[in-house]
Amino acid sequence: MRWTLKPSPEKEKIAALANALTIDETLAKILLLRGVSTFEDAKKYFRPSLTDLHNPFLMKDMDLAVNRIENAIKNQENILVYGDYDVDGTTAVSLVSSYLKTLYPNIATYIPDRYQEGYGISYQGIDFAEDNDFSLIIALDCGIKAIDKVAYASQKNIDFIICDHHKPGAAIPKAVAVLNPKQKECTYPYNELCGCGVGFKLIQAIASKREESVENLVPYLDLVATAIAADIVPMTGENRTLAFLGLQVINASPRNGIKAMIHQAKKKILTITDVVFTIAPRINAAGRIKHGNDAVELLTEMDFEQATQFAQAIEKLNTNRKELDKQITKEALTQIDTNNEKNRFTTVVFHENWHKGVIGIVASRLIETYYRPTLVFTKSDDVLAASARSVKGFDVYNALEQCSEFITQFGGHKYAAGLTLLPENYEKFKQKFEEVVAKSIDKKLLTPEILIDTELELSEITPKFLRIIQQMAPFGPQNMKPVFKTSSVRDNGYGKQVGGDKTHLKLNLIYGADKKTYNAIGFGLGNKISLIKNSFNIAYSLDENEWNGVKSIQLLLKDIE
Repeated sequence: MRWTLKPSPEKEKIAALANALTIDETLAKILLLRGVSTFEDAKKYFRPSLTDLHNPFLMKDMDLAVNRIENAIKNQENILVYGDYDVDGTTAVSLVSSYLKTLYPNIATYIPDRYQEGYGISYQGIDFAEDNDFSLIIALDCGIKAIDKVAYASQKNIDFIICDHHKPGAAIPKAVAVLNPKQKECTYPYNELCGCGVGFKLIQAIASKREESVENLVPYLDLVATAIAADIVPMTGENRTLAFLGLQVINASPRNGIKAMIHQAKKKILTITDVVFTIAPRINAAGRIKHGNDAVELLTEMDFEQATQFAQAIEKLNTNRKELDKQITKEALTQIDTNNEKNRFTTVVFHENWHKGVIGIVASRLIETYYRPTLVFTKSDDVLAASARSVKGFDVYNALEQCSEFITQFGGHKYAAGLTLLPENYEKFKQKFEEVVAKSIDKKLLTPEILIDTELELSEITPKFLRIIQQMAPFGPQNMKPVFKTSSVRDNGYGKQVGGDKTHLKLNLIYGADKKTYNAIGFGLGNKISLIKNSFNIAYSLDENEWNGVKSIQLLLKDIE
């Protein structure tokens, strides 16, 4: 790990904010690093509210989208709500379809089959719309590059409204409306929404046109918060407001499908991290192992008993997914080892029998061992399909663009993408991708970075200090849980490796003249036990530990040096 201390804001600004909020300077510094510099900023940051949401009609084409939907309702057209099979897509489809059904009955949903149709809008989906007399398709979390598909639908007199957040290509599909804040001509104030977030802006616009209050849409925010957490979009601006309010819905009155999953996972109060690791994998498991439709059924089910049955079925799929992911990761690591590819700048592995539904997870797992841009390929009909994942700071999407001569199709983000190529191009692509990354990556990015907010004296940690840190949640990209560095701590001699395979480290730290001890746990740091014989430095975040009903402050160690 390389430790990077964030540059400190100016002393005058720290003092001014500390004074305005009556907090200590360490907390003021942490807030300034998150863009909070005034009392007004802090109010919005700590108390996000519906009034912080932007006017949806500031988004390019929103008026066209709303008018087309209103005309479809007036003319009794059939509307097909179409979305991708991952968490962002299935939550978006559940959100838009369930809202529209409160206005009008002729609404159906469509999730493409991951294996037969692949990612995004498919010709098969458009043919389904034609065969079933749908004249309007609302595409969510996909479609920004579907130029040929939208043209194909046009020939069949089927209109498209595209709601996407992926990076647009040079040309934009000729749809009735394209809602994507990343479009060059779109001046919407916030461009980091996820697909479900764009879907929410659409229903917000329809509701406001019908003079409905935005308060009526709060019950849909459990879906939006789940998508924001799962899609790992920045936890800033409008995303943070939607996630904050959505978490309240998840913990107070979630829809039946989410409630059933919470029961299944035996959770009580969920944080964003719980949503990422508990709810999202279960929703994803449907599209990975069986079909994304199962997730939409679960998320839109009105009867709790039925939702519980759906959740149980999805639980089995998730268990299956975990076993596959473990087995394939093991095989991929063996392949890297056998081919002697440990010292490359990239990881590119392939096996024709690997399950297409879990290769994205496997790519993330491989990064945990070999920290570098990674692609995992499998066979999909006549082509090879891959999931790409990147390391912090490196744009894998741009790197793939430079290898486009060997790629049939690709799309995605800076840190995650999907692609297909012909089998005969695999070795050429692998070589070219290695060359592009070797030439363009800053070598320090190949070592994981711990970004440290500030140095801290352990004596500064009080219950009030922790409470304010906890109120900075929900955490996520660009609003991560604060990380601190404390130098020259010692273990009291009882530090030990814990866990079945001794992979974790449990310490009682002594610091300062008063020799007060502090509990610390380092998950995955068991191999660092040799470093605790003398004094050492720690990078950590703060957590609340509860044992036998007693709460105490615990240091969650990130690394030791």
